[in-house]
Amino acid sequence: VQLQASGGGLVQAGGSLRLSCAASGRIFSLNVMGWYRRAPGKERELVASITSADDSTHYADSVEGRFTISRDNAKNTVNLQMNSLKPEDTAIYYCSAVRIDYVRYWGRGTLVTVSS
Repeated sequence: VQLQASGGGLVQAGGSLRLSCAASGRIFSLNVMGWYRRAPGKERELVASITSADDSTHYADSVEGRFTISRDNAKNTVNLQMNSLKPEDTAIYYCSAVRIDYVRYWGRGTLVTVSS
């Protein structure tokens, strides 16, 4: 499985960005897809995830109500719509996928910078 993330960039506080993660390869084996981030000086944290079985979603408390994760099965992509961005959302965002046998894949990070 290969994951290709895109959509990062520079935005002012209060603005929006949309991240996309395109999956290729044995995608039928994927169970959960999600986005993680690592801010400067902080540990990596889960931002949002979505399951393949029933599209159930999970969000970190810090982004609940501002970020929305969704899947586009036709394009084999997972998107993260980020609204009302804050400077503390500045981080490298990583797409991740977990196979049904719990093998995890990572995409290359994409930088999101939110200016105040």
